[in-house]
This record gives sequence, C-alpha cells and structure tokens, in this order.
Amino acid sequence: MSEKKKPKRRCAGCGELKDKKELIRVVRTPEGIFTIDPTGKAAGRGAYICRDAGCLEKARKNHGLERSFGQKIDKDVYDRLAEELTNQ
Repeated sequence: MSEKKKPKRRCAGCGELKDKKELIRVVRTPEGIFTIDPTGKAAGRGAYICRDAGCLEKARKNHGLERSFGQKIDKDVYDRLAEELTNQ
C-alpha cells in the first residue's frame, strides 16, 4: 500500500513549499481577528510561515502576509509570531 501524501504549503516569507507540519499557521477568523493556530485546523483564512526568524523578517519586508490575506496586517501579529518562534 502506498504512503499517504503529506500536504504542502508555501511560506509567506521565503516562498518555499514545505510540509504543513513544519510551518506555523496564521489565521484570520471569520470575525477578522488574527491568531496563531497551533492545531492547523481553526476556521478561517490561513497563511503559513517557516519556524525561522529569517523567514518572519522576509515576510515582514516583502508584505507576504498582507498579500496572503489581502489586507493590512498590524505590527502586533508579527510580534506574536516572533514570540512564538522564541518559545519553540
């Protein structure tokens, strides 16, 4: 029997395709609130970032999350992501 395919997602910072489990998911809930989704299953529009501070900086500079969500992202979302990276 063949092995089950692993879902791939593109990082909003570096643009590389990686396994979904290797990335951090940022979600815009239906209410318009941005959260970090550790389960990867929360309802809402999602974007992914590598677990690397360099990719987070690239996403901040090239507005990767803004493009993914189609709207302006507050600085506190990036700050929460940076905190998540230091806590892992």
